[in-house]
Amino acid sequence: MKYRQLEKLLEINVEQREELHVSPRDLSGKIGTKMKPQIVLFIFCSLLAVTNVLSLKREDCEVCISVIERFSQSLTDNVKKDTKLIESEFKKFCKNLKGKENRFCYYLGGLEESATGILSELSKPVSWSMPPDKVCEKLKKKDSQICDLRYDKTIDLKTVDLKKLKVRDLKKILADWDETCEGCIEKTDYIKRIEELKPKYMREEL
Repeated sequence: MKYRQLEKLLEINVEQREELHVSPRDLSGKIGTKMKPQIVLFIFCSLLAVTNVLSLKREDCEVCISVIERFSQSLTDNVKKDTKLIESEFKKFCKNLKGKENRFCYYLGGLEESATGILSELSKPVSWSMPPDKVCEKLKKKDSQICDLRYDKTIDLKTVDLKKLKVRDLKKILADWDETCEGCIEKTDYIKRIEELKPKYMREEL
């Protein structure tokens, strides 16, 4: 198997290849020479494992992955063969989306008021039946804001364990209170600030 074929199969990008410290020439040379089937299989499985580890996780780009999943599932086989039809269907799909999902459509160019558009970066991968997380990886490279979108979470401060929340969730609590955390760097800094403000805002909620 040639390197280009292997690269296409595993969808290994430049960053992932550099992470492996393997150049195209080195890998093609190794695969091109006579090797035992077990060694070839080992290389294939190793690259596949690294690709899976480096894949974008749902929580890292939740709005994008969720929207792409639902949109892809809504398409017929005939539409999936035509990138222009995919882009047209995406604009229709976006009309019913609200909140962060609507903002996602705006970034891609799926709304009439969108300032720019990168719909081709969506339609081509979808036409290839690329998994949603991989599509979002490509979109993130074009516009990092895409993976900054998060669904709003309802946090019950009476019962929640602040230590189990992520920093972005702690920041959201403070933002909802219209408060800041000057000089906060570590997670413990944000937790301490929230604990200081809890008496004030918990009383207001009663």
